[in-house]
Amino acid sequence: MLVAAGVGSTALAASGGGSGQAHPEDRLSAAITAMQDGAYADASRRLEALVRDEPNFRLANLLYGHVLALRSGARIGSPLADDEDPGMRDLLAEYHQRGSTRRALPPPERVPAPLMMLSEDIRHALVVDLQNGRAYLLEQDDGQLRVIRNLYAGIGRSGFGKQSEGDLRTPIGVYRISGWLSDEQLPPLYGAGALPLNYPNSWDRALGRTGSGIWLHGVPPETYVRAPRSSEGCVTFSNADLLSLKQSLAIGSTPVVLVDQLDWVAPSTLAEDRAALLDAIEQWRSHVSALDTEAYLDLYADDFRSDDGLSKTAFSDYKRRVNAGKRRVEIGITDLSLFAYPGEAGLVVAQFVQHEVSDNAVSSVRKDQYWRRQSDGRWQIVRELNR
Repeated sequence: MLVAAGVGSTALAASGGGSGQAHPEDRLSAAITAMQDGAYADASRRLEALVRDEPNFRLANLLYGHVLALRSGARIGSPLADDEDPGMRDLLAEYHQRGSTRRALPPPERVPAPLMMLSEDIRHALVVDLQNGRAYLLEQDDGQLRVIRNLYAGIGRSGFGKQSEGDLRTPIGVYRISGWLSDEQLPPLYGAGALPLNYPNSWDRALGRTGSGIWLHGVPPETYVRAPRSSEGCVTFSNADLLSLKQSLAIGSTPVVLVDQLDWVAPSTLAEDRAALLDAIEQWRSHVSALDTEAYLDLYADDFRSDDGLSKTAFSDYKRRVNAGKRRVEIGITDLSLFAYPGEAGLVVAQFVQHEVSDNAVSSVRKDQYWRRQSDGRWQIVRELNR
């Protein structure tokens, strides 16, 4: 269970991956700070070393030219001035995005608001702040979360909030990695490889969202990163960062949360809603096990729809018929996680494994159960789908 986090500069500095050399992101940030402080010689030295190590880091090359121009004292135009060239506009967009988020680090002892609870078997979670183009890899250890990677990320050309095939937007939601595609299997556009996501997920399907092929992937070998908004809806990373993430993102289990607006909160802020939801889920489990059909159905909202499109009335009739023929049911729940669903006020998805033993069946299924807080404060199920 998520109870606390230690998020500070030490954890964030770990983005270099433990090689002994600072991550290129941190090196660029230090150079920009030196430039803004007027320490052009220091900035020049830092950028010279960075472009030597990462010759395809286009923004670093641009800034290196800029600081050399500043040091020369010559009356020449700044490379950072607005330009009609599309390539320059992309670099300027990257520069401004990095500048606006460079110091926006999560406060100490804060966690991403969507991560209400992670099951004990989940070691890592990836949260992508789509608004600011940052990705945070978090590690869970003994119920506590800490940020171990803080990375630049590119998103869809038309922004985020995917609704349909071809809209060039990155989806908002809670996803999982469905596989790995190596660079040998892909065109150069995808760089070192790709981690496909399970878009559309159960909630996307319930809302009629279409499209496919949403991946976390790398970049062409001739560049370090892509522009902030340049993909067809995927999330892009530098090739080195993608390969580093691949070591931590477990296929089928690591949650990847794509957030339109990321809030960092104290763990205690999540405690009240988490406790209420855990109580509601336990009521659901115990009512099913007791064959108390009416109490069980009362936990479903009036606008509930099942995975196969049944309304609340049709679903209730079906459950009454099924339960009338049962004499014994025992329900167990394991691997429970809770996510406040991004972009949906008052909606939480509970993901768990449901184990059932009855007089005519023994089964285990993975379930997505979407709970919404109603106007009277009650939590009720609006969607329930087997994965």
